[in-house]
Amino acid sequence: MTTIADPIVGNWYKDMENNLQFTVVNIDDDAIDVQYLNGDIGEYDNESWYHSTFDYIEDPEDWSAPFDDLELDDLGYSDTDKHLPEKVDLDNYLDGQD
Repeated sequence: MTTIADPIVGNWYKDMENNLQFTVVNIDDDAIDVQYLNGDIGEYDNESWYHSTFDYIEDPEDWSAPFDDLELDDLGYSDTDKHLPEKVDLDNYLDGQD
C-alpha cells in the first residue's frame, strides 16, 4: 500500500505501518521535514513519502506535546479581553432580559 496523502505543512499524518503520528513542518525541493508526536524530527524525500503508508489524521488531542517551548500565544488563540470596548455599559446589554 502506498500513500495518496500529499504532504502539507501543518497537517498531521499517521504512518500506518509503524503506528507513528507526525506533522509536516517544512517542505522544500529535496525533503519533507516532519516532527513526530514524541518530539523527534524526521525527514523524507519525495520518493520515500509516496511509497510509504502515511495517511491523513485529525490533530491529536495533545498535538502541542512535541513543541515543549510553545507559549500560549503561539497556539493561535487570542485574548478576548483586548477585543472588548474599553467601557461597556451593562444596562444596554441587560435591557429587556429577565
